[in-house]
Amino acid sequence: MTTPPKPVTDFSKLCIHTITTKPWTIEEAARHYFEEGIGGITVWRDALYGRDIKQTGQMLRDYNLQVISLCRGGFFPHLEASGRQKAIDDNKKAVDEAAALGAPMIVLVCGAVPGQPLEESRKQIKEGIQTVLPYAESAGVKLAIEPLHPMYADSRSAINTLAQANDMAEEINSAYVGVAVDVYHLWWDPYLEAEIARCGKNGHLFAFHICDWKTPTTDMLNDRGLMGEGCIPVRQIRSWVEKAGFNGFNEVEIFSTKYWSEDQSAFLKKIKEAYLEHS
Repeated sequence: MTTPPKPVTDFSKLCIHTITTKPWTIEEAARHYFEEGIGGITVWRDALYGRDIKQTGQMLRDYNLQVISLCRGGFFPHLEASGRQKAIDDNKKAVDEAAALGAPMIVLVCGAVPGQPLEESRKQIKEGIQTVLPYAESAGVKLAIEPLHPMYADSRSAINTLAQANDMAEEINSAYVGVAVDVYHLWWDPYLEAEIARCGKNGHLFAFHICDWKTPTTDMLNDRGLMGEGCIPVRQIRSWVEKAGFNGFNEVEIFSTKYWSEDQSAFLKKIKEAYLEHS
């Protein structure tokens, strides 16, 4: 008989992405996360605009928040070489930002080009990561490939399964390149449990993102749900991730026009409740 996965019982491994509470500035988010006893924060680059990044990183640590990662790098494919070089330059800038912030990792949304064969986009993604890698290694910043749901294969990512991300990480073969597992993008995959185990065995399981898939969903980008609000077996997938050796943070990443329009303090309390009940 299969033992049911255990629920989480506290917030010590709860991380919130700044994009989840998008209406707040990073200063507001940090204060509220701290007041609610949340242990980690993943920072989206837009939240750093116009700020001294080193000072912002210190501010987060002053609030006892562990900086889990910086989102996002990637978007490597382009029809023109100049576009691919521009992406390389931007990813190196992201490495600089992560290092200044004190973030140990950048999450890569790898990119794709409408009309360009996915195989070519994947080739350009691999080349882009390999080009940026020495710069990232020298800064001590890891790169996490995030496979995205196939609905985004046209323009957001040509890496659409955990198997593809695992393949690429293995081919690149660096301790600084791994994978970010996001339940929103991967819950449907019949090979998910096996690929999570493979990812962990290789030491490539860098990050774990959670939310839920609402049915019906009204927007493929901005209608994510709280854990327990949809059809994703979040707790089950978390048990697979932990069985594979992952002991990092559970990162709540919710894009939601609905929740962004609500009072963010009330929304944050809903996140905490959903986290305990359904994660």
